[in-house]
Amino acid sequence: MTFRVVADLGLCQGHQMCQGEAPDVFGFDEAADLVTVLQEHPDDSARSDVESAVRYCPAMALAIEEEA
Repeated sequence: MTFRVVADLGLCQGHQMCQGEAPDVFGFDEAADLVTVLQEHPDDSARSDVESAVRYCPAMALAIEEEA
């Protein structure tokens, strides 16, 4: 089972917490002051870091979608 990382840019407030949790998966667009998803389908080894990023996002702008 794989997973996909989703960022709701309408909710993102530019806190950049996700970068601290999963810097290989999340970037930041300084001009737009928004998160960027660097890896939409990261390796399963990054799952724990991505789950932390989702959990600690102050704006609740991140999600993991399970894919078969």
